[in-house]
Formats: sequence, structure tokens, C-alpha cells
Amino acid sequence: MRYLDKEAIENIAVGAAFLGTGGGGDPYIGKMMALSAIQEHGPVKLISPEEVNDNDFFMPSAMMGAPSVLIEKFPKGDEFVRVFEKLGRYLGVEEVAGTFPMEAGGVNSMIPIVVAAALNIPLVDCDGMGRAFPELQMTTFHLGGISAAPMAITDEKGNIGIMETIDNKWTERLARVQTVEMGASSLVSLYPSTGKQLKQHGIHHIMTFSEEIGQVIRSNEQDEATKFAQLLELTNGIELFQGKITDVIRRVQGGFNFGEATIEGLNQQADSQMKVCFQNENLIAEKDGVPMAMTPDLICMVDLETLMPVTTEALKYGKRVRVLALPCDEKWRTDKGIETVGPNYFGYDLEYVPLEEIAKQGGNARV
Repeated sequence: MRYLDKEAIENIAVGAAFLGTGGGGDPYIGKMMALSAIQEHGPVKLISPEEVNDNDFFMPSAMMGAPSVLIEKFPKGDEFVRVFEKLGRYLGVEEVAGTFPMEAGGVNSMIPIVVAAALNIPLVDCDGMGRAFPELQMTTFHLGGISAAPMAITDEKGNIGIMETIDNKWTERLARVQTVEMGASSLVSLYPSTGKQLKQHGIHHIMTFSEEIGQVIRSNEQDEATKFAQLLELTNGIELFQGKITDVIRRVQGGFNFGEATIEGLNQQADSQMKVCFQNENLIAEKDGVPMAMTPDLICMVDLETLMPVTTEALKYGKRVRVLALPCDEKWRTDKGIETVGPNYFGYDLEYVPLEEIAKQGGNARV
């Protein structure tokens, strides 16, 4: 157990944005919300999953929708607590022992900090993805057979409701329609879980891992090359490409950011081109038409020099970036994990090949 202060939140926001693989929301917006909350209510207690009681009850809260919308449709501020408390009342829970993030991301790792500060409850150091994914059923809790519903959903106007659904895919489908009507972004609380379920199905220590990544990226004590080497070592990452963004195709559709970024190579990749396809999060990275990394492994873009994460809504012509890839949690490499978040689910005619195998094969993933 420890308390999260300003410096910890600064680091977590950056590290979580990195693990968000382009999605999960703008880290600056998320950071400012969390810092404001601890300034008003005091530091947040962070506890590890190993510290929770099996029979205690926990609920997450998160933003749902297209991350680019958040830049113009800023939260009112009370939605996070409102949706959290609504679900608690509906479930008839006398005491919620804590909250946790549903995914890693610049906003979605920060919203639970706001809730924990406002309600003076602990934040559990785990999430349901170890990264970010665009749909509600794409969680390790879903892989473990945990229901996303009942789920509460609200918007900045005050509209609020509870959903009971027959399965997690229907939770996603029905909530997505409501999210579009709410202006392409909403606030949700779902996957209410016991402490035992957190231990069994959560990705442990995601906040601490995010903080460690943020410390490396934000450090002023090492030169660029040293920081980059530390980042790859810490995350078990691989650099796929260095280049300049020359084209971005982006559209908001059905409550998602869809798009593709074209990157012309620099330095050792001067004669090559990379394309990164995304649906909120980066899903496929191809170098000269050959897949180099694919979902559920993490594809992360960072500034070429500062190493600060670049989210999909921040992609723009002329920006110089590094494209990195990290292995996903082993829970995603199961048959059900690949069925839920593999390339085929997103419409790509690719057989999932783990990042490490592609690297050994020299980039020859099977199509």
C-alpha cells in the first residue's frame, strides 16, 4: 500500500498513455483531471491485488467512445462519480471496497483516480487489459467468464441508465448505440467484481508498471539513447521503425476512431515505409507491406526524440515518430483471447503470430 502524489500521477499518465497503444484518451486531459481531484480531496491510496480481501466488492469506471471527441467534448466533472454510485445503488452494495481502471490509457487510467479521491476509497493496482482495446468485451475478465453487466452509463448532460444484457458482446453493442447518441463519448461503470475475481482475472500491477514507464520517459537525467534503451528493457519492447508521418486517414464512425497512418522511413529505414492501422488503438503495423506486429501485441508510437507517447488522435503530417511493439499479457494469447482481440476479429486476413516469432522470422508473418 502507498499513496499516489502529484509526481506519481504525472508518471502514470505518461506510462499509461504509452501502454494505451494509441487509445485510452489524451494523457494531458486525464492528468489534469486526476491532479485536480487529489488537490481537492488528498492523495489516493494504491493497493496491490494481493492485499484485497476475496469477498470485498470493487467496481471500475471508464470513458467509452472515440478518444478524439474528448478534445472538444470535455467532461463536466461529476460524471465519473455519478456513474460509479449509480451502479453501486443498483447492485445494493453496502460498501464498495475500491475501484480500478478497466484499461491502460491517458484518460482511462486517470478516471479511477478521480473516483478514488472523491469517494475516499482505495485504487487497486490492476486492470482488465494490460493495454487498451476498443470494445467492452475485450477484457481479461470476459476471458474469465465475468459478466460486464449490470453496467451503468451516463453523459455530461446528466442522462444515466443501467443495462442488463444476455452476454458481454451485447453489452458492447447496446452501449455503443447509447454512446453515439450521447455525442460519441460516455462514462461507464461495468464488470463489478469481487476481490477474488480481481486476483484471478485482472492484469496485476498495471499502475506501478505505468509509473515506471513514465519515470523513464520523463527523466531528464539520461540522454536520449540511454532512455530509449531503458524503455525497451523495461517493457521487453522492440523498435519496428523510425520515420516521419506523411499521411493520416482518420474518421469517427460508430463511436470509434478508425484510421491509418503512413510513415516514411528515416535513418536506417530511409528506403522503407510503414503503415499503422487503428481502431481507437493501433492494431496492425506493416513495413513495406509485410506485417511486423499485430493485435493483441502492443503497437506503440512515441515521439522520435522525447519518447512521449503519441495517441491516434494526435497523429499529424510531419511528426517524427518511433514505432515500438511489446508482447501482450499471456492471457491474450489463449484461443479465447485471440478469438476476442486477434486480427481476424477486426477484419484483417491475418493469422496471429506473436511478436517474438515475427522478429525471429525477419518480419515474415503468415497471411
